[in-house]
Amino acid sequence: MNHDFPSLRPIAAAAACAIVTVAALAAAPARAETFPQRPITLVAPFAPGGSVDIAARLIADAWGKSLGQTVVVENRSGASGNIGMAAVARARPDGYTLAINTMSLAINPSLFKDMPFDTLKDLRSVGTVATSQHVLTVTNSLPVSNVAELLAYVRARPANELSFGSAGSGSTFHMAAELFKSVSRTQILHVPYKGGGPAMVDTISGQVQMSFPVLSAAKPQVDGGKLKALGVTGKTRSPLLPDVPTIAESGLPGYEFNTWFVVSAPAGTPQAVIDTLNAKLAQALRTPEMTQRLGKEGFEAWISTPSQTDQMVAGELARWAGVIEDAGITPN
Repeated sequence: MNHDFPSLRPIAAAAACAIVTVAALAAAPARAETFPQRPITLVAPFAPGGSVDIAARLIADAWGKSLGQTVVVENRSGASGNIGMAAVARARPDGYTLAINTMSLAINPSLFKDMPFDTLKDLRSVGTVATSQHVLTVTNSLPVSNVAELLAYVRARPANELSFGSAGSGSTFHMAAELFKSVSRTQILHVPYKGGGPAMVDTISGQVQMSFPVLSAAKPQVDGGKLKALGVTGKTRSPLLPDVPTIAESGLPGYEFNTWFVVSAPAGTPQAVIDTLNAKLAQALRTPEMTQRLGKEGFEAWISTPSQTDQMVAGELARWAGVIEDAGITPN
């Protein structure tokens, strides 16, 4: 008997099509999800109040507005920045856990025997944030008024008779001074402190004769007459201390030192996420409000692409490895 049933093939095909459509719709949000969908954590691997923390808090609000999500600054200090950076290097590479750091990112690999992460392999640059100059300051009792006179004074005395204070071994204070010694071929004793504040206090009192504080920290002491500023470390004079020459023009041609600040993400973070973070960071840094806020703290906005930042960090790693080796600084 021939039963004339309608063909089941079109029905099966339609059902299969419907299942595929539903599955595709269900998966679509995961694929098409716009980044970011929740707050971002920006780890500052140093204690509150330092230059990295200040830079982080300066950009967090404006960057969050451009991203459409809150950027939360979280301080994870210790081991010259290594503890916080290691935590970010191990974080899920989804763009929601980032770090802001300064030159310790390039300096620490030459100062620590057992690094908990590899700067080039475990991290990917999001972009640069800003640069900041330091200031060569000397105690008021030192009978010099410019860098040329300081160098003559140092060279007329036994090696290491004069000393400089730093915020600790490997700090930017320390590296600015070591570069000064390297370029000038002088021997000045390094006295490390637990922070830039104590180093400045002892420079004021004359316990050490000089130090290289960051510009924002040095300005109040210089303006108040507590320290003499012989030169700023950058290529050009700073509008915060317009009467203070650069170290290069004050007696040491070829000297230049700027602290830089970069944002990093865990390696493996999708390129699209990196690009979004970079574009929105640049957008925030270009605003007149941000330029003004950074300037008041002695920072100058610096915008670059992720690949340019990666290249810069790699170059700085090699540069500071050479400076540290020449200075005979031993790893911790």
